[in-house]
Amino acid sequence: MPTLAFLSRLDRLIEKRESERPEGSYTTRLFEAGSKRIAQKVGEEGVETALAATAGDDEELLNESADLLYHLLVLLRSKGLDLDGVVRTLQERHG
Repeated sequence: MPTLAFLSRLDRLIEKRESERPEGSYTTRLFEAGSKRIAQKVGEEGVETALAATAGDDEELLNESADLLYHLLVLLRSKGLDLDGVVRTLQERHG
């Protein structure tokens, strides 16, 4: 599956979790904690990503980057935004 197609699918899954709030879902717990807590998670994952990069641990860098992207998508959704908005902004800057 192409990379952007997967990210779009993940974004749609996050949107679904936000609206349905299935019990036991980590994504549901994040939404229930609110945007401030989600933003804190993005910050934590950003720091962990940077630390993995400076440590030279490529596997950990990939894992932390995945966590960062996931939490960023959840944060965007919690603010009424989505991946498409980010892509449009990038296209405006670099297209």
